[in-house]
Amino acid sequence: MKTLLTRMAGAGAALLAATPVWAADLIKNPALEQQATMVDKGDTTWMLISSVLVLLMSIPALALFYGGLVRTKNMLSVLMQVFMIVSVAALVWVSWGYTLAFTSGTPFIGGTTKLFLEGVTAGTFAATFSNNVYIPEYSFVIFQMTFACITPALIVGAFAERVKFVPLMLFTVAWLTVVYFPIAHMVWYWAGPDFLVDTVKKAADGSLLSQDAGLLWGMGALDFAGGTVVHINAGIAGLVGCLMIGKRIGYGKEATPPHSLTMTMIGASLLWVGWFGFNAGSNLESNGIAALAFLNTFVATAAAAVAWCIVEQIHHGKPSMLGAVTGAVAGLVAITPASGFAAPMTSIVLGLLVSPICYFFVAVVKNKLKYDDTLDVFGVHCIGGIVGALATAVVAAPALGGQGYFDYTVFPAVAVTPEAYSISGQLLVQFKAVALTLLWSGFGSAILFFILDKTIGLRPDADAEREGLDLTEHGERAYNY
Repeated sequence: MKTLLTRMAGAGAALLAATPVWAADLIKNPALEQQATMVDKGDTTWMLISSVLVLLMSIPALALFYGGLVRTKNMLSVLMQVFMIVSVAALVWVSWGYTLAFTSGTPFIGGTTKLFLEGVTAGTFAATFSNNVYIPEYSFVIFQMTFACITPALIVGAFAERVKFVPLMLFTVAWLTVVYFPIAHMVWYWAGPDFLVDTVKKAADGSLLSQDAGLLWGMGALDFAGGTVVHINAGIAGLVGCLMIGKRIGYGKEATPPHSLTMTMIGASLLWVGWFGFNAGSNLESNGIAALAFLNTFVATAAAAVAWCIVEQIHHGKPSMLGAVTGAVAGLVAITPASGFAAPMTSIVLGLLVSPICYFFVAVVKNKLKYDDTLDVFGVHCIGGIVGALATAVVAAPALGGQGYFDYTVFPAVAVTPEAYSISGQLLVQFKAVALTLLWSGFGSAILFFILDKTIGLRPDADAEREGLDLTEHGERAYNY
């Protein structure tokens, strides 16, 4: 039976590494000067390219994807919301987000040693997943910043067309601080492979516990690129928001078709392209695992798009463009936590399975329960994220061609044997990570929505909503005709 530390080490094989605690001048625990010699320009280049690709996912990709799905009178407001959330989140990240997410503190939240990026320079470094391999810390800060930018932007799709701009910006700042940064720390923070053995202690039962890791990382939860941190986190926040803000005026009585599926298809295509940086970049190194994550992202998405169209053909007698792109996004979401763990063939199976499940929530559950999740953030991102997070336990199994995980308590790190990997044991850990994310984000988001609603108000008045948020919130129109 694996010790807790071995399970922790397994998570480290594919979770985003944090900036390590600088240690003694040993090859196992390299000092700052030595780390400078362990930086590869190819890794650094790949991380900067990946960061650009993830930014592309927010603006323009997500903005166009969401914008095309709303009515003409609200198109500009959605573009503005996504664009400004990215801008606000970037400033919050470098001010206090990075230190709260990726420095040593408690199992729930990091410390304040790097407020306003204090101590971060062009000569400091961040750990990767390989012993004695580092990247410039600035490149890690930038890459993680793009994740912090897109996650709150995903939320707005759940209550698009009925939220005021200023309260939404305040919610973004508060949500990042209260919800996103703690979840990112719990799932992704650890000391790095060269420092793991220096940050452990024995528990009462004799197992080893990390003194410098996030709660879920320490439990052994696997999340390669953000199934819990990004998609479940944002998806459940979106559901809470749409329930608390209420339905759009005329919901269920008036037709609210997308005003430009052409624009939505362009946005979805750009999301697919950008997602390669999202998933393959999360390896932090330009190597075979990055290529594997890239390939898995490609084929899982293709399978999910095909599967959604097949379901629509069976259910409605014809496939739709909206269904094809929705299926593709569901596939992207599901493969995210598993992208660096799965084999290409199991990734295809995951893509084929996630679309029918998400379709059921989008086409059946939402209609039955009559909640107004405008752009199906919960049905696609939260449900797809849950499917992917749980499926990671299966597709990571070496017996199925998965990568398993590595034991960083030995040097160099070694992969676990197929016999030692337990799908059921890992599935339990994944379930705990999903449950904690749902509870933390769900309750945290509800509290923030409640406070803002009772103080400055979240929703525009009825006349403003009928006229459209483009004019009433921003004094502009998306189209002048």
